[in-house]
Amino acid sequence: MTRGFMIGILAMALVVVASNILVQFLLGDWLTWGAFTYPFAFLVTDLTNRFLGARAARRVVAAGFVIGVACSLIASQITGPEGYPLTTFRIATASGLAFLLAQMVDIGVFNRLRRGSWWRAPFVSSLAGSSLDTVIFFSVAFSGALSFIDPSEDVSWAAAPLPLLGAGPEVPLWVSLAGADFLVKMALALVALIPFRVLLGVLAARRAA
Repeated sequence: MTRGFMIGILAMALVVVASNILVQFLLGDWLTWGAFTYPFAFLVTDLTNRFLGARAARRVVAAGFVIGVACSLIASQITGPEGYPLTTFRIATASGLAFLLAQMVDIGVFNRLRRGSWWRAPFVSSLAGSSLDTVIFFSVAFSGALSFIDPSEDVSWAAAPLPLLGAGPEVPLWVSLAGADFLVKMALALVALIPFRVLLGVLAARRAA
């Protein structure tokens, strides 16, 4: 196992664990603090892909998936301040499925664009991965059409009709949650280009040394 590969796994573990903890804390009406840490999983995947290749990136994602499942299992056994588990089977399923599929799409798109401008592959792949992640997670976790995943879990609160992000047409609450989450992911995909470019230069210099 190379040093770079181990760094990738540790970085992914840090992002996944931090996101699993911070998702429990609300920020306003539409977001949790986890929305600001999770998108950096795409940065870890893209840097691993750039320097170690798609195979190593997939292995880092697999490690992140295992860590995420472990965190979900632990959280399901911990009772929150309101007397409910910190996570449920349906949310854990949505989280794991969204993470795995979105990261694999990110890797595939990155590979197709890796020979272009330095920013195109990480930005477009993060856009594709984030879009899929948002759709899968929020629909699997909260859509009434998928209630068969765990009929015992009451997610009717997520279907409450409210103005989109507090100002638009009436939609189910979970759609506003998904919209706010996606906007944060897009903003951070742009912000992540800065450390991507910096680390690109640093790692390239070390390789040349």
